[in-house]
Amino acid sequence: MARRIHVFDPPQRFVAGTVGSPGARSFYLQARDGVRLVTVAVEKAQVALLAEQLTELLDELGRRGVAAELAEPVGAPDTSPLEPPIEADFRVATIALGWDPRGSRVVVEAQAAGGEGSAAGFSDDPDGPDALRVLVAAGSARAFARRAGRLVDAGRPSCPLCGQPLDDDHVCPRQNGHRH
Repeated sequence: MARRIHVFDPPQRFVAGTVGSPGARSFYLQARDGVRLVTVAVEKAQVALLAEQLTELLDELGRRGVAAELAEPVGAPDTSPLEPPIEADFRVATIALGWDPRGSRVVVEAQAAGGEGSAAGFSDDPDGPDALRVLVAAGSARAFARRAGRLVDAGRPSCPLCGQPLDDDHVCPRQNGHRH
């Protein structure tokens, strides 16, 4: 099957969201432009790292005076759920961030696992893995990062000793296998 690179430049909406209850949630990134909707499955850790890295990138751009005027979100935060149908086009293996100085935009690229062709990294190679590429203004990227951070924080609380999720059956390795 031919490679698909879904490019949103810019999207009308780009969000992270979940389906399910804490402890059993599935995480997704979703981009929409008009009637075109792309949903990709991600891990919670990928969403957390993406939010953290986006914030660091935007903070650094602000320190350098690049896009400082656009670094804050405009308007009310997007708190709407993911848009149906919530069917993943692919599962994300790798996420990369960048800055497009020509358009003063943040670039987020989420790439599927690609077998042999993925060793070359991110490119437009027709033999590479499927990808979602989103180009957004700094303010939109900041809004995405804040929503993603809240989404991750809304899960199960973490054990203060080992950092693993606190479940009824949590056995903490830092307590020599004793339950909390």
